[in-house]
Amino acid sequence: MSGAGAPRSGMDTARTAPSALRRAGRIARIEVSEILRIGARAAQYRREGRDVIVLGAGEPDFDTPENVKQAAMRAIAEGQTKYTLLDGTLALKQAIADKFARENGLRFELDQISAGAGAKQVIHNALMATLDPGDEVIVGAPYWTSYADMIAIAEGKAVAVPCLESNGFRLAPQDLARAITPRTRWLMLNSPSNPTGAAYGEQELRALAEVLLRHPQVWIISDDIYEHLLYDGRRFCTLAQVEPRLAPRTLTVNGVSKAYAMTGWRVGYAGGPRELIAAMAVVQSQSTSNPCSVAQAAAIEALQGPQALLAERRDSFQQRRDLVVDTINGIEGLSCRRPEGAFYAYVNCAGVIGRSTPAGKRLDSDADFCELLLAGHDVAVVPGSVFGLAPYFRISYATSAAQLRTALQRIADACASLR
Repeated sequence: MSGAGAPRSGMDTARTAPSALRRAGRIARIEVSEILRIGARAAQYRREGRDVIVLGAGEPDFDTPENVKQAAMRAIAEGQTKYTLLDGTLALKQAIADKFARENGLRFELDQISAGAGAKQVIHNALMATLDPGDEVIVGAPYWTSYADMIAIAEGKAVAVPCLESNGFRLAPQDLARAITPRTRWLMLNSPSNPTGAAYGEQELRALAEVLLRHPQVWIISDDIYEHLLYDGRRFCTLAQVEPRLAPRTLTVNGVSKAYAMTGWRVGYAGGPRELIAAMAVVQSQSTSNPCSVAQAAAIEALQGPQALLAERRDSFQQRRDLVVDTINGIEGLSCRRPEGAFYAYVNCAGVIGRSTPAGKRLDSDADFCELLLAGHDVAVVPGSVFGLAPYFRISYATSAAQLRTALQRIADACASLR
C-alpha cells in the first residue's frame, strides 16, 4: 500500500485532469463582436506606437453633460448606492414614461416600463423571455451585429432580409410580407439605423404597419436608440406612434447612451405591453437585477434636465456626416449614400473589389479592403459583411473633424495605390 505522501499513479492523474471546456450549444458558433476585435487590434497597434485612427466604435466623442454628472455625484452623496427595484426605480420609470409621452405621444403606466443595463440588455431580455427554439426573428440586413447573436443565444433563428441601397437601405413592405412565416415571432426595426444611418419616415412606417396588421402573431421591437440624431430637419416617428393598433405588440426601446453621450453609464429602457415587461423582469431578476443605482439617478437628470445640448450635438454630427459623405464620393472606387441619421456612413466599395495592392494582393472582399486600411494605412473601419450586406464598410463619424479629415485622406491614398 502506498503511503500518504506517495505520488499518484499516471492513471489517477489522468482521471482527475480537467477536461477541455465544452461550450453550450447556444453559443458554440458565437464569438466576441468583430467590431470589438477590430478595436482591440487598433489598440495594440497604438501601443506599438502607430497613429491608428479608429472609425469603428459607435460612441460619441462628446463628454456626458455636466448636469448629468452632477446628479450622479449628488446621488452618491445622498447614499443612493443600494439595490433598487430590479427593472428601475419608480422615479426613473416616471421620467421614462414622461419622455415617451412628451416626445413620442406614447402613454405607458409604470408597470409597462423596464430599465436595464443598456438598451442591449433590454432587447436581450425580451428575446430570452419570448423565443423558443426555432422561433424566427426578421431583421433587415444590414443590421447591428448583436441582433443576430442575441437571437441565436435565445435559440431563435434570425431571418435576414436584404435592404438594398436602391431602397435607401430600408425594409420594403413586400419583402417583409414574404419573410413572415408561422414561426415568425418578432420583427426587429432600427431607425435611424446602425450601420447605415437610414431612417423611416411616417409613410414608410405606415407601409410596414399595413403588412404587420395582417399578421397578429408578429410582435415588433422598435430600437429607437438614435432617435435624437436625425438630420436635415427630419422629424422622428416610431411605429407604435404611427400605428396605435400595433402598440399592444410593440416594444419601444431607447436609452441615454447615444443622445447624452452616456455609453459607459449603461442605462437603457423600453415601454411595452405589461405582460411582456413582466416576463422581461423575470429574465433580468436572474441575471443582473437592477441597473446601477447611481447611473439611474444620472439618467433621470438626462431625461428631465435641459435638452438644448441635443440640438447642438446633432448639428455637429450633421457637419461631420457631410464631410465624410462628400469626401468619400470624391474618391475613385468608393461611393456613399447620404444617411438620414445616427453617426454612421455605409460606404459602397464595389469599385475597389478585384483590384490589387502594391504588394500584389488581390482584394476579393470588403473585409480585404478593411484589412488593407488597418494594416497598411492605420485606419480602422468595419466591413459590411459583418453587418450582413457586402461589399460595404461602415465609418463611424463620432470623432473630431480633424481626425476624420486625416482618416479620409488615408483612405483616398489607399484607393489611389490600387491597380
